[in-house]
Amino acid sequence: MKVALKKKSGNKDYQTDRVLSSGEKFWNIVIFVLLALFAFTMVFPLIYMVATSFMTKNQILSGSLTIFPNPILIGKYSEVLKKGQFISGIINTITVEIPVLLIGGFTSSLAAFAFAKMDFRGKNLLFLALLATIMIPFAVVMIPQYVLFTKLHWTNSLAPLIIPGCFGNVSMIFFLRQNLYSIPTELMDAAKIDGCNYFRIYYKIFLPLMKGALGTQLMLWFMGIWNDYLAPTIFLRSEKLWTLQVVIRSFNSYYAIQSDYALIMAASVIAMLPTLLLFFVFQRVIIESIAISGIK
Repeated sequence: MKVALKKKSGNKDYQTDRVLSSGEKFWNIVIFVLLALFAFTMVFPLIYMVATSFMTKNQILSGSLTIFPNPILIGKYSEVLKKGQFISGIINTITVEIPVLLIGGFTSSLAAFAFAKMDFRGKNLLFLALLATIMIPFAVVMIPQYVLFTKLHWTNSLAPLIIPGCFGNVSMIFFLRQNLYSIPTELMDAAKIDGCNYFRIYYKIFLPLMKGALGTQLMLWFMGIWNDYLAPTIFLRSEKLWTLQVVIRSFNSYYAIQSDYALIMAASVIAMLPTLLLFFVFQRVIIESIAISGIK
C-alpha cells in the first residue's frame, strides 16, 4: 500500500510515495473493520424500520429477525397519506417552521453581528450569560414556561412553539458569532467611513458573507423543530393543532394495539425523509461550516 505525500519546495510541488509497513496496514484494516461494524450498528435500526414498513403483519409478528419483506407491500404509505390527521400534522409543523426560521434566523444573525463586531459595555458578560442558558435542559424550564404561557392564554395554540423561537436561537448566535470573527473588521471600518449605519453594515456586508453559515444553522434548526416532540406534547391539547411527531405518537398508541406496526413504520419513514434528504444533500456544507465556526 502506498500513500501519496506532497512536499512544497519554493514554487514547485513534489509528490513522493511512502510505502506503509505491514504493521500500519494491519492496524488500518482493523480500524476500518471496527468503523464498518459501528456504522452498521448505527444504521441497522433505520434499515429495519424501512424494511418493516413493507412487511405483512404475520411476517412482523413471526418472531424471526429479517430485513427482506416477503411479499413486499407498499399500501401502507398510501394509507398513511390518506389520513387527514397525518397531513394536518405536517401542515402544523410547517406553520411553526416558517416564521421561526425566517424571523428567528434574522434575529439570531443580528445578535451574532452585535456580539462579534460591535463594542458596548458588558458585551462579554451578556454573551456568557446567554451562552450559559444552553446548559439548562428544557425539562427544568418547561413547568415555568407552561405556567407563563397559561397566564398569557397561549396554551393549546401554536404560539408557544412560534413566538419564543422568533427571538433567536442561542446555539445559532454562538456559531454565527464565531463565523463572523473570521471576517475582517476592516470592512466595517471602511463602511463607517462611507457613512453606513450599523444595520446597513450588517445587511449589506456581513449578512451576505455569512450566508453559508446561516443557511447551515437554519437547516440544523429545521431538523430540531421538525423532530420536536416534548414541547408540542406539553402545550398542545387539541388534535387539530398536533405537530407531526405528536401525530406519530398517537399512531403508535392506536395502531400498536392492532399490531399494525407496518403503518407506524411507514409514517415514521415519511416523517424522516425531509431531514434525511437535507442532511445528505448538505452534509459537507454542515461539517465545513461547523469546523470554520471555531476558527478566528
